[in-house]
Amino acid sequence: GTFLLNTTFEGEELIKYLPNKVKKLLALKKAKFYVINATKIAESIGMGNRTNTILQASFFKLNPSILDFDLAMEYMKEAVVKAYGKKGQDVVELNFLALEEGARALKEVKVDPKWQEYEVRSLKEEAKDEYYDYYIPSIASLDGNNLPVSVFTRNGLLDGTHKNGVSYNEKRCTASEVPVWLKENCIQCGRCVFVCPHATIRAFLLDEDEVANAPDIVKNDLADALGGPSVKGLKYRIQISPENCVGCKLCVVECLGKVGKKALEMRDINTQLEQGVGADYLYKKVSYKTNYFPTTAVKGVSFMRPYFEVPGACAGCGETPYYRLVSQLFGPDMLIANATGCSSIYSAAAPSTVFCTDENNEGPAWANSLFEDNAEYGFGMRMATNFKLYAIRRIMLENLEKLEPELKMLVGRYLDNQSDKKIAREVRPRLLELIENSSCEGIKEVLNYKEDIVDKSIWIVGGDGWAYDIGYGGLDHVLANRENVNILVLDTEVYSNTGGQASKASQTGAIAKFAASGKKTAKKDLAALAMSYKHVYVAQVAMGANPVQVIKAFREAESYDGPSIIVAYSPCIEHGIKSGMDSHQEVQRKAVACGYFPIYRYDPRKEEPLEIDCKEPDYDTFRDFVLNETRFNQLPNVNPENADELLENSKNYAKDRYDNLVNILNQQKRNR
Repeated sequence: GTFLLNTTFEGEELIKYLPNKVKKLLALKKAKFYVINATKIAESIGMGNRTNTILQASFFKLNPSILDFDLAMEYMKEAVVKAYGKKGQDVVELNFLALEEGARALKEVKVDPKWQEYEVRSLKEEAKDEYYDYYIPSIASLDGNNLPVSVFTRNGLLDGTHKNGVSYNEKRCTASEVPVWLKENCIQCGRCVFVCPHATIRAFLLDEDEVANAPDIVKNDLADALGGPSVKGLKYRIQISPENCVGCKLCVVECLGKVGKKALEMRDINTQLEQGVGADYLYKKVSYKTNYFPTTAVKGVSFMRPYFEVPGACAGCGETPYYRLVSQLFGPDMLIANATGCSSIYSAAAPSTVFCTDENNEGPAWANSLFEDNAEYGFGMRMATNFKLYAIRRIMLENLEKLEPELKMLVGRYLDNQSDKKIAREVRPRLLELIENSSCEGIKEVLNYKEDIVDKSIWIVGGDGWAYDIGYGGLDHVLANRENVNILVLDTEVYSNTGGQASKASQTGAIAKFAASGKKTAKKDLAALAMSYKHVYVAQVAMGANPVQVIKAFREAESYDGPSIIVAYSPCIEHGIKSGMDSHQEVQRKAVACGYFPIYRYDPRKEEPLEIDCKEPDYDTFRDFVLNETRFNQLPNVNPENADELLENSKNYAKDRYDNLVNILNQQKRNR
């Protein structure tokens, strides 16, 4: 057979790092072995990290028995025109060049017959966790059929439940370059942490003991914490997990740094792998200190533990920063219903789970039902939670007069503040201790609800394909009720996971599958529809445009005792952003500035519920903004007769949406 490997290694270095298992198989099978550095080729010709076309050509070059290579090249070029023609002739020519380079740059490596004698050991470093070490690697290496039943019974897997905290330990090492922290240029703003889609760069404050116990790679590269007397004596560090980072560069692009000097730069991952020791120590053994800076701003949030980490999302994903943020703010109390789509795939592609628990064994509980019933599913979680809280209340009230004085006092405090998660969590340890030791047998029924003492933060999460289209009926039903649920819509304006089909969230003029000549109708204004109920908390957010507004919207939504919905603008690889996914925070800023996606909050608790959180749009920049994306800039090519009209309509519809907000604002003032 023939084995083709895409690698950045060459010569002796390649042989050094090639696993013994691979060497042995190559020798036993007497295989031909070829390598290509498709990653370097893609970058050098301007294709970024896209290697698929290059490797496709390499495959056919090495397999003439399947198809004559000249004929294969002809077919591949036809396929390129069909797949990428709508994205422009420059993209087509780039892929033609990639095909040629893929055939040209192959190098053969001699297979040494002595490799047959090599001993094969496990490549995976043990996590010292039975569940991980005996269950996860077997499935990851496609040996799941060999797992004994005992693995499932021992680890509580019989009902389909998977444990949290898997993804961090997988350490896939997929990036070719990762960021490096330059402490001398760092202003300690935390923005790099805030925008990271994968929670693989984090900020830490270390006390004396934590510094003393740190590995040298951490201990020798610390900065004095900035922020006044409260942090005096603490050390500061930005830590990257190189094996988990996907190299999207968002943190580097967004780094403010000192004038003209960024505090992050990209370097070859092979020079940074030792940083993994620092990540393991800081991420898992150092406390996340949240009491020094307000967690209503970016810096404070950057010190919070992410309960959502290392998702299998695209590099530079526009959805996952929101998911990570909501987990930082509410993780220990979260109960999540996730619609099928990108967010369900990168969150829980079995056996991997991206959610984790803290030192108190608390963290999000996550489940996925179907595409179409996610809102109802989350609504059911709320109903079940309410039932348990009611049961706790009933038991306590029935036994209140039989309780010992201290227990009676604590039960009274809990009942007066049952919906206040902070107070409920505060009284829970002592409350449960006193209940266990109480002479009143009736009150001990509360012990059946230990995990339900603190109310849950119910989050219903999904993309626009679910919220605007397939699951809209259920979503509307949930909003029409007054139950306390939070809905997060990750709005990519397209069905992302299934390959880029148009949804009702797609903007006028956008090219997508099922809208090949540009979408003719206006974007459905989901947030405005929700506002029309008057009792729903509503927000539209774009992280890059106003980070503080995003934090504020999440906190307000969660604190609102009723239904809330947040529509979050999420740039996607399907948009074909010319400046790349590492610029998606800037894309969000421009989207808001030109009126494409206004940001605002509507809080029914306030006398004037609506607040617009952006300046009046500059519609003169609207066309330039949309033409930075392939989904719009190919409209003149695929639909020259109607392109200008569609783009003009798109701008006018955007004006209408903003004008509607202004009208509501003016009406509020008149009603004062």
